[in-house]
Amino acid sequence: MGYETKILQLKKMLEKKKTEQPEKTVYKKPERPAYIDEWKKAGLSIVENDFGVVCKRQVRYPSDYRHGKYELKQFFHAVEKWEKAEIEHPFSINQEENVLFFDTETTGLKGAGTHIFLLGFLEADEEEFVLNQYVLADPANEAAFLFESKLWQPGKTVVTYNGKSFDWPQLETRWTFNKNYLPKLQSPRQIDLFHSSKRIWKNQLERLKLIKVEEEKLGIKRDHDIPGFLAPVIYSDAVKSGNASGLVKVLQHNEWDILSLLTLYIHSTSLLLDRVLQDGAVTYTNIGKWYNDLKEHKQSEQVLSAVTKQFDEEEAGLAYYYLAFQQKRNKQFKESAESFQKALHTIEGRKKLNALEQLAMMFEHRMKEYSKALQYTIEGIEIIRKADFLNEEQKKRQLEHWDKRLQRLKGKLRKYSEAP
Repeated sequence: MGYETKILQLKKMLEKKKTEQPEKTVYKKPERPAYIDEWKKAGLSIVENDFGVVCKRQVRYPSDYRHGKYELKQFFHAVEKWEKAEIEHPFSINQEENVLFFDTETTGLKGAGTHIFLLGFLEADEEEFVLNQYVLADPANEAAFLFESKLWQPGKTVVTYNGKSFDWPQLETRWTFNKNYLPKLQSPRQIDLFHSSKRIWKNQLERLKLIKVEEEKLGIKRDHDIPGFLAPVIYSDAVKSGNASGLVKVLQHNEWDILSLLTLYIHSTSLLLDRVLQDGAVTYTNIGKWYNDLKEHKQSEQVLSAVTKQFDEEEAGLAYYYLAFQQKRNKQFKESAESFQKALHTIEGRKKLNALEQLAMMFEHRMKEYSKALQYTIEGIEIIRKADFLNEEQKKRQLEHWDKRLQRLKGKLRKYSEAP
């Protein structure tokens, strides 16, 4: 066979491959589980779609329904606050957003064999709030279960508690296993209240499980609730036995979690935006720092100033420290120095060393008070020598840096004292 003939045959083969369409995977609809009618007797409704069956529970709440110390309609007030605030913040929601408060229950914590068996969504619907919970009938009906969530539809804002790290990655994993049949999973905007709670209550709450935040910050105490770790066991038993009485308790546990998400969002918004302080100095110092990290310097300064005015110096020490940087940025050097000085009594470690350096710099270059600059420099050097937060190499570099300032200040003081 000649060279040209081989080329022609190869070209025909390539053209044939281009025209061949890959075979579409045919979805075989699974059978209804034998126990599905028993689950229906427990209060679940049965939804059937093109992929199988899903069990569903729906609860409707009037807008004045109270969970803890908040009525659900206060969510709308929270949204109004954000629209009026005109602040760039990850918490901010506008009235056009389709907001879902979302939580899952799973058969485990990770791994390909872990299934989501419960998807819960709470959303506002005109004058009421609607909770929809979808329960996996069995693993064979997973595509039906995921499809019914409507998370393939665009335009949603999802509010979770640790959802960015847990719930959504789990959902993406399960969706991947069913991607040949389902519409593409959307990537919605996510507001994770776990991460915001860490920012707001840093150095206050040792544990940030939602139930602990409820008890310590939202004034909520759960009665007759099942421990979350039992949920997978109860679900597994319901599938094996067909008895869904225990599963109802899992649904109620998930319901409480989701209602608490809404309450936590309302409460956190109040802390972030209301001018009347409702929590301690540490909380608002954390909030002030958060605003600063978001480059919302004006809002940061307002919050930190409020802390220094309403709490004593010991409680407000860290607020003075962060406020001092704001004041220095605004070229309020005298006020900044005073704030750093007040902060020195309560801050430790790196923060104290930073404050001393700032004071030494301002008194040398701005106020020209070299004796005070020397005092803070000597104090900083003593901290470096004793510091357990620096290794030996870091201490060496810091001491060299601070010694340059020390020698320069001594020289300026000599020159000042020798002047006629």
